[in-house]
Amino acid sequence: MSKHKHPGPLQIGEVLDRYFKRHGLDEKLRGAAVIRTWDRTVGPLAARARAVRFRDGELIVEVDSAPHLAELTSFTGENYRRAINQQLGREAVKRVTFQRKR
Repeated sequence: MSKHKHPGPLQIGEVLDRYFKRHGLDEKLRGAAVIRTWDRTVGPLAARARAVRFRDGELIVEVDSAPHLAELTSFTGENYRRAINQQLGREAVKRVTFQRKR
């Protein structure tokens, strides 16, 4: 007889969550969700300012021109951060960093 109590049936979401965490996929999936949310949040601007990476709460956005970089850095980064977190329903993005596309 097993010494471990069987918790009973698990929901598929629980099984998937455990699998993703065990294999390091949960953070990658969250990052992909943040990047998709950036595209929806900024609309047409996504053609000039593309989210390229999300790691440790930082969303990295590559911007195609110096004027757009200056505008985004000076005025709108915090607003976009709040909007993304609101759409996600959690405080995933701690900061948005804009950089000039190379």
